[in-house]
Amino acid sequence: MSDAPKPTPEMDIMKMLSDFRLPTMLPDMNSLAAAQRRNFEALSAANKVALEGAQAVARRHMEILQQSMTEMTSALQGVSAESTPQEKAAKQAEMLKATYGRAVSNMQEIAELIQKSNAEALSLLNKRFAEAMDEVKGLVNKPGA
Repeated sequence: MSDAPKPTPEMDIMKMLSDFRLPTMLPDMNSLAAAQRRNFEALSAANKVALEGAQAVARRHMEILQQSMTEMTSALQGVSAESTPQEKAAKQAEMLKATYGRAVSNMQEIAELIQKSNAEALSLLNKRFAEAMDEVKGLVNKPGA
């Protein structure tokens, strides 16, 4: 009987990995630093776009709120001027329908602002990611690597 351990799948994988040799690459520190700087710049630009988008949404939301308050005040004055209960009910129904339509339109506008801002920020990050992958390919394919 042999005292040697029976080969296991784990041992086979370890042997295969130990036989696998990567080409020795010394990183080009200047290229690496430049790539990191570009990564940071892309992230900063994406954050700036996202922040500006959030500020635009907040501004537009405040404008909508102010407009709604003005319209509500004038609508209440208009309803109180009606003489019969039927006229008041008709005016209130008309006002409710118009208010609902504006609310839906405003929500769509806010959603589009958010979507546009997110798309711009994501586009910046995607562009930088593609550039970074090209840089990695260039480093790997560099003569002497």
